[in-house]
Amino acid sequence: MHQLNTMENTKFNFAYLLFLALVSAMGGFLFGYDWVVIGGAKPFYELYFDISDLPTLQGWTMSSALIGCIFGAVISGFVADKFGRKLPLILSAALFTISAFGTGYVDNFTPFIIYRLIGGLGIGLASTLSPMYIAEIAPAKYRGQFVAINQLTLVIGILVAQVANFFIAEAIPENSTPEMILNSWNGQTGWRWMFWVELIPAVLFFVLMFIVPKSPRFLVKINNDDKAKNVLVKIGGILYAEQELKNVKATLKESGTSKINLSDFKGSKVKPILIIGIVLAVFQQWCGINIIFNYADEIFSAAGYSVGDMLFNIVITGSVNLIFTLVAMRTVDSWGRRKLMLLGSIGLAVVYAILGGAYYMQFTGWPVLLLVIIAIAIYSMSLAPITWVVLSEIFPNKIRGIAMSIATFSLWVASFILTFTFPILNDALGASGTFWVYSFICVAGFLFIRKKLPETKGKSLEEIELEFTKEEKK
Repeated sequence: MHQLNTMENTKFNFAYLLFLALVSAMGGFLFGYDWVVIGGAKPFYELYFDISDLPTLQGWTMSSALIGCIFGAVISGFVADKFGRKLPLILSAALFTISAFGTGYVDNFTPFIIYRLIGGLGIGLASTLSPMYIAEIAPAKYRGQFVAINQLTLVIGILVAQVANFFIAEAIPENSTPEMILNSWNGQTGWRWMFWVELIPAVLFFVLMFIVPKSPRFLVKINNDDKAKNVLVKIGGILYAEQELKNVKATLKESGTSKINLSDFKGSKVKPILIIGIVLAVFQQWCGINIIFNYADEIFSAAGYSVGDMLFNIVITGSVNLIFTLVAMRTVDSWGRRKLMLLGSIGLAVVYAILGGAYYMQFTGWPVLLLVIIAIAIYSMSLAPITWVVLSEIFPNKIRGIAMSIATFSLWVASFILTFTFPILNDALGASGTFWVYSFICVAGFLFIRKKLPETKGKSLEEIELEFTKEEKK
């Protein structure tokens, strides 16, 4: 039996930990900004590219970045296990920078899609590696809160995108025709600036990532124990560093230090853990909340709001998103991961059922907005941050990079399907039927989590690994 609990009286260097977490979590900020900025620009670039009456191209435009996300997720595990977490995060920062400039610069639809794909590639890398890096530098007792910083920066990125869209867009006079909007500043130039604002954090992320060290767990994996110990000493002192090194080396020895093989993922010890990770990743997307951010204009228009009202309502939803992410950061290490995931899934199921009924009864205005706000609040304190916390924790050290990559790949495939199919579902079933479908999915997610997901709060990554593998041996 390995002794995996570090000393309770360790004094951690929280200023240093916070710096490392915030810098790496800038990947989350850019993920959030890039993910949502397109929603505010949507009413204008669709007119500019003449696709406002083409649902298939609308769906392709909104989901194209997800193809880049999928490829980014695919390669993230391999580059993470070969080059570490730091260098791929630097690459993602460069991709965000290129995408932000190019998306706002182009005049034709095809180049616009290409730059969205490039941005998606950056999201795919950052969404996998930012929480993984934070999980590997954070002490077990505080890991949930530190990994949740990535979700916090993500929702701040979402809110900044929403606020930027709101202030960049000029007021739209009532009864404006599509031709008037197309020929306005919004239709010609404003939507470009919505994308260009991202250049500022993208360049800052690129520069700061050169300062942070490589993950100590990756350094141990490549037999660079001295550098790993130096990082851990900065985090928690010499005794903490020695204990953590011992724990990491013990799990690597038990799992084998040889090259990763396909058989590692087919074995009875890893396969069930991988399945849990994949299902949770897919569920986080298929619970449907991202539709509210990506297709806000359709959702609020169906509730009777104008384009101007819609932009303001998006800012409200973004603010709620931020507030309840802070709630999640306060509860993740006290309430636990499993309880929050169960609360989120059943809560969304109920709200979606009511929201579908509101659309079916043709309610408009504030009742719909209130239900949307409640749904976002529930998601923001549960499935949104906690899924990433769990994914960053449950996979064994030896295969963490590739396993996280597989889970994130599954997440982005699910997200692509969700985003691409919403206009089709909305057209076929209406808003009411679509939200009822999402309600059913949330019930299924609740049942899976209750049966399969154990609690991981307060345990080191190595302790979680040993408990998972021992459970599967039985």
